Amino acid sequence: MAKEKFPAYGGQALIEGVLMRGTHTLAAAMRTPEGKIEIVQEQLSGIYRSRIRKTPLLRGLVILWDSLGLGTKFLTISANMQTGEEEKIEGPALFLTYFVSLVIGVGIFFLAPAVIGQWSEKLFGWSAWWSNLLEGVLRLLLLIAYLVLVGRIKEISRVFAYHGAEHKTINAFEAGAELTPESVDKYSTAHPRCGTGFLLSVALISIILFTLLGPLPMAWRLTSRILLIPVIAGLAYEYMRWTADHLENPVVALLIRPNLMLQRLTTRKPELNMLEVSIASFNAMYAQEVELSKGKSAIPQPSAGQYDADEGEYQSQQI
Repeated sequence: MAKEKFPAYGGQALIEGVLMRGTHTLAAAMRTPEGKIEIVQEQLSGIYRSRIRKTPLLRGLVILWDSLGLGTKFLTISANMQTGEEEKIEGPALFLTYFVSLVIGVGIFFLAPAVIGQWSEKLFGWSAWWSNLLEGVLRLLLLIAYLVLVGRIKEISRVFAYHGAEHKTINAFEAGAELTPESVDKYSTAHPRCGTGFLLSVALISIILFTLLGPLPMAWRLTSRILLIPVIAGLAYEYMRWTADHLENPVVALLIRPNLMLQRLTTRKPELNMLEVSIASFNAMYAQEVELSKGKSAIPQPSAGQYDADEGEYQSQQI
């Protein structure tokens, strides 16, 4: 019997919560400081079902950009839910924080290794091929070191545990298992469509692409690293998509092993109450997806509500 093929449901860990994304909708479940599970649900933008979704390279950029926006939005919602009204992050301060974080990220992971690589040519008399290779290796080491270091922060470690809960829930669903915390807990915290694997793919593809550029003056070298970020991201998305569609191939299984290994740095074994949050998020998303597929429900407007653990569902109020 052929294995049933499910839509590529995915998600993201939040602060004390999990976001689950379907084909038309998303749902984010977050545990409040009082211990209740709050769920926010809204529709995905039309870009997820547009013709661009079928255009190689371009589809990756559009979906990744939209996913980044949604992820950032719900990370902020989850963070604000854990703080008092006076400590909420919003408005200009929020956008400034995101902008500074983006600039620092590009500077550390793309520009700094490029500068060091260029210096190595002059210092050691290396060819552009070797300096580009050094640049790529440094970028990869920086990524791994960053994940190790942030994983030692208590608050981030809890986010990583929710990341593990997200993976366990999707793995359990795709295996046809009952979605209860005890049942879901038996499944792996690794998943081939994980964003951590995407980051590793970006690092490795950048080594190949930047090496092919050959020798460049410093100004052009730095400019190329910035301008080619969308190209690298698009290629990495296509690679992840291809491997996810060919998991039964033994060669592909070997290729994705580094991705799965790196996920050990960004996932932790979740507690059962974390799995309850992840399952609540998935069930809220999936229930609406099923209704939409049957034509029984319109695309939902943004809503929020509380999860009823006894009934396995939530009551929502439009917002």
